[in-house]
Amino acid sequence: MLPYLNLQDAEAGLGRELSFAEKIWFNYSANKHDFVLHSHNIIFLCFFYSLVPLPYMLVELSRSKKIMKYKVQPKVQRSFWDMFKCYKDVMKSFLIVVGPLQLLSYPTINLIGIRTGLPLPSLWELLLQLGVYFLVEDYVGYWVHRWLHTKWGYENIHHVHHEYRAPIGFSAPYAHWSEILILGFPAFLGPALIPGHIITYWLWFILRQMEAIDTHSGYEFPWTKYFPFYAGAKFHDYHHYVGRRSQSNFSSVFTYCDYLYGTDKGYRCYMVLANKVLLNSVGD
Repeated sequence: MLPYLNLQDAEAGLGRELSFAEKIWFNYSANKHDFVLHSHNIIFLCFFYSLVPLPYMLVELSRSKKIMKYKVQPKVQRSFWDMFKCYKDVMKSFLIVVGPLQLLSYPTINLIGIRTGLPLPSLWELLLQLGVYFLVEDYVGYWVHRWLHTKWGYENIHHVHHEYRAPIGFSAPYAHWSEILILGFPAFLGPALIPGHIITYWLWFILRQMEAIDTHSGYEFPWTKYFPFYAGAKFHDYHHYVGRRSQSNFSSVFTYCDYLYGTDKGYRCYMVLANKVLLNSVGD
């Protein structure tokens, strides 16, 4: 809740005229408690999870030859009901596990200093913080993911996520309830270390969810090559394809951790062999 009575009071407090975005934010948030603003994260989570995978679903159902050439595992085809079942299972976990956790985490969000007031963050501040959040989550998440592939971690927790050997966009957050909680730690660590505005906080979780959906989509589209070190669908698809035996491609967003710690060797060897087979087939 903003400590200003009206726009004029806010401009007097900041010593300048509010920007267009700040006026919108003031009108929206002025009379809302911080707890209500924090709770928006649940709405965004469900909304973007329902929306972002839809293009991938339509592509999968269309069976278009022009687009199917980008499918990583073209022999695996999913029906509408396969994908809808996954969607229902994930939404259930959101409502039972993630929703209450978001609400209970409000005191922590308040304690670390996620702010809701004015001024809004500058574009550079927002981009810098999001960049740090991605790097922190990617590095810590890499080691958490490796732990989930230990014998105990996989058999008791992570095997649920690997039920999809050919992942789909809707399966990105499909996991054991405890894995959802565990992976929440690296996602939350960046905002805890460098707290920003709640808009940055919202945007971070939206972008991270969109990225996870893309890497689980099963489609490697050409535009992904323009993002340096981006893992993409093909990189993560190999991790699912190998399944329980996988000790490769643990990174969630970028590939540098797998390269630095040598956990992409199996994938690189696989890609060399796959390219040789492709070249031989073209030659024949």
